[in-house]
Amino acid sequence: MTSLPLEGVRVLDLSRLLPGPFASLMLADFGADVVKVEDTGAGDYARAAPPYVDGAAESAKSAAFIALNRNKRSIRLDLKSDDGREALMALVEGADVVLESFRPGVMDRLGLGIDALRARNPRIVHCAISGFGQTGPLTQRPGHDMNYLALAGVLALNGVRDGEPVLGGVQIADIGGGAQMAVIGVLTALRHAERTGEGQSVDVSMTDGALSWTVMESAAALHGQQPRRGRTLLTGEHLCYRPYPCADGWITIGALEPKFWKAFCDGVGREDLIPRQFDPPGSEAHAEVERIALSRTREEWAAFGSEHDACLEPVWELEEALASDLVREREMVVEIDQPGATAPVRALGVPIKLSGTPGDVHRLPAPGLGEHTEEVLREAGLDEDRIAALLASGAAGTLVG
Repeated sequence: MTSLPLEGVRVLDLSRLLPGPFASLMLADFGADVVKVEDTGAGDYARAAPPYVDGAAESAKSAAFIALNRNKRSIRLDLKSDDGREALMALVEGADVVLESFRPGVMDRLGLGIDALRARNPRIVHCAISGFGQTGPLTQRPGHDMNYLALAGVLALNGVRDGEPVLGGVQIADIGGGAQMAVIGVLTALRHAERTGEGQSVDVSMTDGALSWTVMESAAALHGQQPRRGRTLLTGEHLCYRPYPCADGWITIGALEPKFWKAFCDGVGREDLIPRQFDPPGSEAHAEVERIALSRTREEWAAFGSEHDACLEPVWELEEALASDLVREREMVVEIDQPGATAPVRALGVPIKLSGTPGDVHRLPAPGLGEHTEEVLREAGLDEDRIAALLASGAAGTLVG
């Protein structure tokens, strides 16, 4: 069996819900030993998030939790207790990464800041995911994905001309600005630690990350322009790059390059529209394209897109996308065996395809809360008496449910 590229890397994941667990999921699927450090209460809040998987065990895990936490182990520690913190520090000695998403300052107040971590393990990489970063005027401000997008200027770009800002259907700041930036930062810092023996802290602001996604629009804004929704290339300024209603739904025409626009116009027998490629919405040419789009169904337009290089595709609902040949052949929906479930749980696959060492979604099912506490503490060198004392004091906990 081919070894995975991140085998031997141990990640202590103190985060909850989405950004941190998504980051550690990407590392876990490529072989990292991810240990979820959960509290001695309810643990990761995502455990209780609906919808529940049919047939799950008494300690029901949500479908989202299972999808985000495959290939991980779970321990329970009370980090507000001296013994719980010391147990974590024992784990730090043999770890490579500590990932957390507490409000800035919490780790320091617990005595678990970067200086304390590096005192126990000079090579440790500490990655903190937060809404607004470890420095700056908003470090203590609470927020969610929409708030980060709002302050990054992203939300203002979403929507139609003169309309209200439109909420995205997925968490762009949480995943793109937070989780994925964290993975890049962790891997970069690990490479530095490998070369020099020096660990460091990775400060990931979801707002910073979301702002970085505006690289094209920001380049314009920083040179005197004022990008506005409905008035930029990507938000419908030109008729050649817009969604259009069709006979039974919607399609997308993304014919930015002249050759693709010509292919569309030739395909529908409207060569007269070729010079109208960059006319605005509301123009006569735009009305003609709308009329043409309405003349066919999504299936008919999909067939058209297969015959003509016009960058034209139907708009699928999510369930249609998940059931598509494209998603199936790319192995982007997988089935995971989960103890307690009556059938395999369907979840998303690994989006990064490595030719020699592809990710593996089947190494471990999503863990029960505290399922691996004793196992992980033993690996850290704690003897049976010390483990028993931690459990008896409540500084550590074992499997719940």
